[in-house]
Amino acid sequence: MELQTLLLGVLSGCSLIVVCFLIRLVVVLRDGPECKPGAKGPVTVLVVAGSGGHTTEILRLVGSLSHSYRPRHYVIADTDKMSEDKIRTFESSQGDTLKEHQYTIHRIPRSREVRQSWSSSVVSTLYALLYSVPLVFRLRPDVVLCNGPGTCVPLCTAGLLLGMLGLKRVVLVYVESICRVENLSLSGKILYPLADYFFVQWISLKDKYPKAIYMGRIV
Repeated sequence: MELQTLLLGVLSGCSLIVVCFLIRLVVVLRDGPECKPGAKGPVTVLVVAGSGGHTTEILRLVGSLSHSYRPRHYVIADTDKMSEDKIRTFESSQGDTLKEHQYTIHRIPRSREVRQSWSSSVVSTLYALLYSVPLVFRLRPDVVLCNGPGTCVPLCTAGLLLGMLGLKRVVLVYVESICRVENLSLSGKILYPLADYFFVQWISLKDKYPKAIYMGRIV
């Protein structure tokens, strides 16, 4: 009888925590559009770069931002061999003074490899989350900017957690890749209900996902 009472107490406590967690998540997501990080000065940006085309597209997008969006903290997967060189080349072309204070590059475990099974992807994403949480909590960005690599899922989750704990509201900006014409990427499907601003580059996607913002080709 005592064991049954104890189990009921534990279940009730866990249920209460889950409910409070969900309520806080709804509050954070609802207040997202009211958050204007640039109103008080420079905007610290965490930029998620993926291998290949993802990095090329995200750097084009970063290049269109004003100098108010600094410092920029780039995050790439630990198995990504090319993105760091692309980022350094891009930043060196920006002409900023004191470049070492304008951007940093960080690595976390890749959450999902190409053709990796869904079941093992869950494990690898949770593993990446263990690295993402302390990194995001340390950097405390105003904005997370991403465009589809699997690495963005644990980083955006960490950004949401920062807001849910009341430490800092992080604005999540997701730009779906230009390659996605009819359907969202897996990362896009996961982050569509969570992102504060979700951009698509094809009107066909806007028709399917009404919350999305369509402004034509932006990268």
